[in-house]
Amino acid sequence: MAFEGLADRLQGTIQKIRGKGKISEADVKEMMREVRLALLEADVNFKVVKQFVKKVSERAVGQEVMKSLTPGQQVIKVVQEELTNLMGGEQSQITVAKRPPTVIMMVGLQGAGKTTTTGKLANLLRKKHNRKPLLVAADIYRPAAIKQLETIGKQLSLPVFSLGDQVSPVEIAKRAIEKAKEEHHDYVLIDTAGRLHIDENLMGELKEIKELSNPDEIFLVVDAMTGQDAVNVAQSFNEALGISGVVLTKLDGDTRGGAALSIRSVTEKPIKFVGMGEKMDALEAFHPERMASRILGMGDVLSLIEKAQANVDEEKAKELEQKMRTMSFTFDDFLEQLGQVKQMGPLDELLKMMPGANKMKGLDKLQVDDKQISHVEAIIQSMTGDEKIHPETINASRRKRIAKGSGTSIQEVNRLLKQFEDMKKMMKQMSGMQGKGKKKGMKFPFM
Repeated sequence: MAFEGLADRLQGTIQKIRGKGKISEADVKEMMREVRLALLEADVNFKVVKQFVKKVSERAVGQEVMKSLTPGQQVIKVVQEELTNLMGGEQSQITVAKRPPTVIMMVGLQGAGKTTTTGKLANLLRKKHNRKPLLVAADIYRPAAIKQLETIGKQLSLPVFSLGDQVSPVEIAKRAIEKAKEEHHDYVLIDTAGRLHIDENLMGELKEIKELSNPDEIFLVVDAMTGQDAVNVAQSFNEALGISGVVLTKLDGDTRGGAALSIRSVTEKPIKFVGMGEKMDALEAFHPERMASRILGMGDVLSLIEKAQANVDEEKAKELEQKMRTMSFTFDDFLEQLGQVKQMGPLDELLKMMPGANKMKGLDKLQVDDKQISHVEAIIQSMTGDEKIHPETINASRRKRIAKGSGTSIQEVNRLLKQFEDMKKMMKQMSGMQGKGKKKGMKFPFM
């Protein structure tokens, strides 16, 4: 995950100052030295670092901190606020056209993930905002670019407008907007050409498309893994085209996060979305405040709740709660729950969104891969209908059969049965607690 090194350094520094009853200028100075090094190591633009350190220092030795009852916590609050401001302050929404369709022009260098991001954004607009987007294949130069967008469209069941690679991109954009009006599409997402480097021909063509399509947004797609280069690319595109926002891809990779912290300050353009993985739903709106909280180890509960709400069926959740209360929770219910959790994304990523997760021993080494979940699913699917409802009937020979049928070991089957039993005991205790307060001496299996 991006920001890991930066997060570790900043959280370590913050820990030293958190509980202090009194804070001197020397304390602030020492903390700022650490913060400065952490930001530079994360590949944040040095001018941005200088400005950030200056702002935090001024506020940290000011009245609001020195006269506070908890100066240590007040300094952390200042760091969080300034980190949030550095990334744009508030979440930046898409500018919507007064009369549909809203036209979004996707620009960027080759290899940044522009075509895939165009598909991901269209998917997000449809799923989360119930919109009807039209994808436009206007990259006529890169071999297979049109085919790639058409494949993505097919995969997502989204329409793709294409006139092949013999028609000019300007003409393609013009005719796509006409078609979108006829067919009442809310959004038009134009996937434009990229190059391996910035050149006059590329910019000239993009300016022509801009002039003709009069886009409501011009999103620059940049690869977060290129660090400082991403900032330079953003600056060049902004000067030539006047971009309206940035989409950072590969923020889930082994990146130091410097681009996310520098782009806003250098270009004065907001980061609108971030790509957090390969899957077509791995694109998220960028929330500066939530990102600042995650960097400082305060978790990101809001994003976690949103993920859960997007993937959990409310009716099924009520039904499940009832089953937990009446102790009629079966392996079939467990299997259904696993499916819903899988839809929310990688488990290790979800855990990192929890407050204090950075202090959980071994979490950094935790890798909950889909393979482990698949093993559990295979074990449950190898049980008979009766065994799923009455796991207590699963004796030694049945365990052997289940292990063989699921391609797992008897130990794995035993472990799952034990965990399921523990979970049911915990549910019983928790339902016993409803309205009675915690019973004395009660122990949960995980405590």
